[in-house]
Amino acid sequence: MPDNLSFPDVATLASPLYLLLLVLELVLMRLHLVRAHYETRDSAASLTMGLGYVITGLLSGLAIGGAISAAMFWAYGHRLFDLGTSVWVVAACFLIDDMRYYWAHRFMHRIRWLWASHVVHHSSQHFNFATALRQPWTSAVTGMFVLKLPLAFLGFHPAILIFVSSLNLLYQFWVHTESIGRMPRWFEAVMNTPSHHRVHHGSNPRYLDANYAGTLIVWDKLFGTFVPELDREPVKYGLVHDLGTFNPLRIAVHEYVGIFKDQARRGLRLRDRFMYLFGPPGWSHDGSRDDTDRIKAAYLRRHPDQAGTPGLPAPATAPPAPARLLGEEVADAAGSQ
Repeated sequence: MPDNLSFPDVATLASPLYLLLLVLELVLMRLHLVRAHYETRDSAASLTMGLGYVITGLLSGLAIGGAISAAMFWAYGHRLFDLGTSVWVVAACFLIDDMRYYWAHRFMHRIRWLWASHVVHHSSQHFNFATALRQPWTSAVTGMFVLKLPLAFLGFHPAILIFVSSLNLLYQFWVHTESIGRMPRWFEAVMNTPSHHRVHHGSNPRYLDANYAGTLIVWDKLFGTFVPELDREPVKYGLVHDLGTFNPLRIAVHEYVGIFKDQARRGLRLRDRFMYLFGPPGWSHDGSRDDTDRIKAAYLRRHPDQAGTPGLPAPATAPPAPARLLGEEVADAAGSQ
């Protein structure tokens, strides 16, 4: 099979469509035909982040793209099977890569080093097509490309892996909207939808760390992270501790700054320094901050009747109370979702 095999980068080629849909949503919002919320400074920040994502992607491609490509082709050169490039192979690769995306996305929410990049996408307090374009500038330094190496070892050509990832990103654009309610039940059961993804962008305790799907929501249902959107509890978008800024540079690097400050603390054990880098967002060596589990537990102490409802643990699984006042839902935490 030729190493120069190539497929179109459909996610990039669709950029004009993204902007067209964004403008269409704005127009329909102005005409009061759809539900949507845009704020000028927030949208400008999102578009700036999107432009920076493209530019930094090009620069990182020049800097380390060759090394990543070499690793991918090395893995493919030692492949277990010659799978070819048929439509069925591409379809199978799409399904397997979609599960790979699920786990990559889940890691991004549970490992602070990865969250430091991904937090950018969750930093808007609005949920619209502009939010879909709010992307990190540091994706290349996360090292998450290594999760694609097993697929290359399996026998999927690197060009196919790039192509199916591009299809996945293309699909995900349309789920970033409040303009679309719920899809037909059969579709909601299998596919990621705006309703499912609204939950993922929520900072409500029950909605934290849920619905990591790219294209198929079945992975969340299979691995226990699915939470439905509840009509009785509207989604609050953004971070547990919102940034309070529209400065693109601060949006891009604020969590790295937080990591640096934590690593600069004196008197920490080696394990503490490791956890501040690779532990869950919100972890702290002295228990003074709240991670997702503590936030959910604190919510249940105020609303015990909600235990065991979607997105919230049963009483027996709730973690112990932190050694501080429990009247607050969250503590001051650099790095909480």
